[in-house]
Amino acid sequence: MSEELENEAPQYVEVLWEDGSVIKCEIYDVIDFENKTYALLIPYGEEDNDDAEVIIMEYVEENEDSGYFKTIEDEAEFNRVCDYVQTEEAYLDEDEDEE
Repeated sequence: MSEELENEAPQYVEVLWEDGSVIKCEIYDVIDFENKTYALLIPYGEEDNDDAEVIIMEYVEENEDSGYFKTIEDEAEFNRVCDYVQTEEAYLDEDEDEE
């Protein structure tokens, strides 16, 4: 998790799915990758579950004060982001083991 979010109170967003359902999620982390910003979201109530599903969405900034989350439509892009996130998590896990 980025240091910025680690020291803040949890932030929540509601995500509207294509089927019309709304899911409340915690913003677990925000990453910059390949000139885009992505958010790692965890469904509300699952924050303390180590096996919780992580939802990855692109964050599109409309202006300084607002933006929205967007599904990653391109499968290759989605796979690159997932690989990056997994690599970063493995790196962070190694650092924690060394301490």
